[in-house]
Amino acid sequence: MTTTATTKTVWNLDASHSEIGFKVKHLMISNVSGTFGKFEVKAETEGDDFSTAQIAFSADINSLTTGNEQRDGHLKAADFFDVETYPEMVFNSTNLEKVDEMNYTLTGNLTIKGITSLVALNVEYGGFGIDPWGNQKIGFTLSGKINRNDWQLSWNAPLEAGGLLIGEEVKIFAELQFSK
Repeated sequence: MTTTATTKTVWNLDASHSEIGFKVKHLMISNVSGTFGKFEVKAETEGDDFSTAQIAFSADINSLTTGNEQRDGHLKAADFFDVETYPEMVFNSTNLEKVDEMNYTLTGNLTIKGITSLVALNVEYGGFGIDPWGNQKIGFTLSGKINRNDWQLSWNAPLEAGGLLIGEEVKIFAELQFSK
């Protein structure tokens, strides 16, 4: 009986064609969006089979921006992310399940403020291509929802008309492109 070993493939993030961000309700009537300017995603597969992927993500929370300097400062303060104590957010995959030809469910441990919780994200396969320089590229769109209170990102203020200033649900989105 002959056994063939599957080679590991490392997929490097193309940061100039990738973004990671979030949206959260403000005044319960509209969303405020933010992005992380500095982040890393590492993906390793068996051969080219992404259903075998091991994915590691980290973001420099100090690179967070919402387009409003005062709000960004508050988000980085102890009320929220407390970047002086917890400068990084980390995700490590535990499973990538193929739903159909174009969709996956990515499960893993998300650590924010030293608290780790299991999360599930939707992953849409964007396709495979070769750039003008001969590099093999692959793209994905990620989306999901978390409750910010699970990571003690709990600051809020009541509204005079009822409800809270900031929603508890945070929508996560990412556009990721990798080079083989």
